[in-house]
Amino acid sequence: MSSTTAAIVWFRRDLRVHDHPALIAARTDFARVIPLFVLDDRLIRGRYASPARARFMLGCLRALDAALRERGSGLVVRHGDPVDEVVGLARDVDAGAVLWTGDVAPYARRRDTAVTDALRAAGVEPRPHGGGYLVDPSKPRTQGGKPYTVFSPFHRAIGGVERRPVHRAPDALPALPSALRKGRIPGAAALDIADDDVPEPIVAPGEPAARAALERWLDGGLADYEERHDALAGGTSVLSPYLRWGCLSARECEERANRGGGAGAAAFTRQLAWRDFYAHQLLMHPNNVREEFQERYRRTLRWADDAEALQAWKDGQTGYPLVDAGMRQLAATGWMHNRARLVVGSFLTKDLHIDWREGERHFARLLLDGEPAQNNGNWQWIASTGADPAPYFRRLFNPMTQQRKFDPDGTYVRRWVPELRDVPVARLVEPWTMSDAEQRAAGCAIGADYPAPIVDHAHEREVAKARYGAASG
Repeated sequence: MSSTTAAIVWFRRDLRVHDHPALIAARTDFARVIPLFVLDDRLIRGRYASPARARFMLGCLRALDAALRERGSGLVVRHGDPVDEVVGLARDVDAGAVLWTGDVAPYARRRDTAVTDALRAAGVEPRPHGGGYLVDPSKPRTQGGKPYTVFSPFHRAIGGVERRPVHRAPDALPALPSALRKGRIPGAAALDIADDDVPEPIVAPGEPAARAALERWLDGGLADYEERHDALAGGTSVLSPYLRWGCLSARECEERANRGGGAGAAAFTRQLAWRDFYAHQLLMHPNNVREEFQERYRRTLRWADDAEALQAWKDGQTGYPLVDAGMRQLAATGWMHNRARLVVGSFLTKDLHIDWREGERHFARLLLDGEPAQNNGNWQWIASTGADPAPYFRRLFNPMTQQRKFDPDGTYVRRWVPELRDVPVARLVEPWTMSDAEQRAAGCAIGADYPAPIVDHAHEREVAKARYGAASG
């Protein structure tokens, strides 16, 4: 341990004290530890701006500050350019090093490079650490030494990678310097976030809520996850907002799930591996944030320019109950069941023929778990333009078939599309087929209380096949 120098731990998307490699290293190697968070306007108000996600982040920061205070420290908050704020604080506290958890998004990498250069120029050691994923996403390679582009071999490869240990939270941390200006975690209004911009979140923010949710999941739903993960009315962990903000460590989730073993644990940890796969993809192919990974589809797919259809999709007014339920769940909670994400994504790109980037932007604005690697990876997957390729016709999801399979009693659809709550289950998948008498009995007039389908799926499926076929040559 250095008895004279301080270290800054720069928190970003790792808002926890449990299993935090950078925090543990700072506590081990330095006499003083200064936890820091920088409110970066380029993230709060930039391309991926999200009022819902920003408010959730503020709750996570308050929980982190409380956890640090319990251990004798606290969170220092600065607002501005990370280069100026990180280097400035390092000078103020005479820091010997700045430690942080690495990230894969293009902006994060540019920011971290700029901070690294400025720290070195100031005589301060930059120390990036892992901790955001199961393994270091820069390391996996095929036998030919290339990055992976298909999930299954990637999953097999990282299965053989030795995992780092899971760290306990430190029992105590050094007190902050008495003369240090700590700063404040702002309220939402200070970030120009109005109440009507923010849905009622599906989960409470912060590490304590995240750890309680993980315990409930391990004790409850995990065992049945293999059988129930596609059930739209339940079956998933809803831990993704916590993983996105680092309130939970993916590595700890993996280890805790694997202790009990079984098919549920294997299926759940496979989903954690998908996070690593998409991080690996974006790290190796940063242009994915703006263009198709599959070169054959770059500027060859002809996307429709249909503002009215796009708005109907966003509003959950397409006339297809499962599509509308998913979009309304997103608007109301900042989250959507993964099966529903696939259905609404397929509908936008292959029934409405609208550019996947429009869907990615909309999800980025609303999702509590939205971040570039996962959001982009999933949208390119469903649009058949990304990594892990499959024939485009295998990802032409039929919204009626999907509803029959994964919401057979209509619980999910009735929850989010209340206009249809009294529609008989036999008609719920295709409510437009109700007779006038059935519509009166259900209190739902198609075209008035609930829209008729804005497109015909069977027809648009053939259009999509022709479009993709022409684009791929």
